[in-house]
Amino acid sequence: MDDVEVLRHNPDNATTVVVERVRTATGTRVRKVLRRAGVTTTAPAHWASSEDPAHWNSWRREADAYRDPALRASLAGTGLAMPVADVVEHPDGATLVLEDVVGTPGPEFTLDDHVATAAALGRWQGRPTPRPGWASRRWLRQYSTSRPADLSVVDDDAAWARPLVRDTWPDGLRDGWRHLLAHRGRLLDAAEELPRTLCHLDAWASNAVRRPGGEVVLLDWAFAGDGAVGEDLGNWLPDNVFDLFWPADRLAEAEAACLPAYLAGLRESGWAGSDGDARLGVLVSAVKYTWLLPLLLTRAAAAEHRAYHRPAEARHLYRERGAALAHLAGWAREAVDAVG
Repeated sequence: MDDVEVLRHNPDNATTVVVERVRTATGTRVRKVLRRAGVTTTAPAHWASSEDPAHWNSWRREADAYRDPALRASLAGTGLAMPVADVVEHPDGATLVLEDVVGTPGPEFTLDDHVATAAALGRWQGRPTPRPGWASRRWLRQYSTSRPADLSVVDDDAAWARPLVRDTWPDGLRDGWRHLLAHRGRLLDAAEELPRTLCHLDAWASNAVRRPGGEVVLLDWAFAGDGAVGEDLGNWLPDNVFDLFWPADRLAEAEAACLPAYLAGLRESGWAGSDGDARLGVLVSAVKYTWLLPLLLTRAAAAEHRAYHRPAEARHLYRERGAALAHLAGWAREAVDAVG
């Protein structure tokens, strides 16, 4: 009988039925079952999937990405890779049978591992890359504006007075988030006006494994598509803090090490754009999280708190996330100043 272990994943996403490690007499594989859009599910509306290949949550995109030889070829020599995969179609969706990648999982990455990932992203995204038919379009705008959060709670004094917020969040964060909200549209526009590249669009520690030889394997290509140069790095850095994979007090250190590595990777692959545009792609990515601070304000009185679907100690979680949100508010201010 097969030994099956359910792996950490987002159960709210209508696209994902399950992700599990399957151990058999012949080896170990990861099995991810995808649900076709329109199949009945209990997923919340903001995690609904779509048949539209350009939609941010197209149900079949990951299957198409794994079967695309041009995408795999584009990663060759960059320091990035995809897992070996087989795709089995069925009436209600598809099953991905994936290589169970051996190496250091992203949540255990050292700073050197993060820098290597940033450099590899730069090498990949500095190359001319076609936009395949399965690729998402305007992902940042679609995703960030579809999250269910009451943005007006930022002006609610009572929400900010809750002890969990009052005692853990840094001074100035409220004003910083008001500024981000006021310039949300401009930041989204700026992101779409930057030089384009093919992006993973869910680059963070939980979707990475570094092989013993140094190659970084990126998992979960479900969001991949057109994005701004720098956008993946702008997701990688804060997401690792938000889900407690990297300490908030080292976020500035990670940025200071990873951004030059990313820029060097771009140059190594022949990219002729400006460093300023690539940095701006990182900075404007702060707009992805417009909804997160309001959601955390709303949930501050909850009895239980979670980080990526696992229980987390409330004060530690809010302290880490508050510090990362303040960092992003700084990114937004710098981006707004840069674009005018």
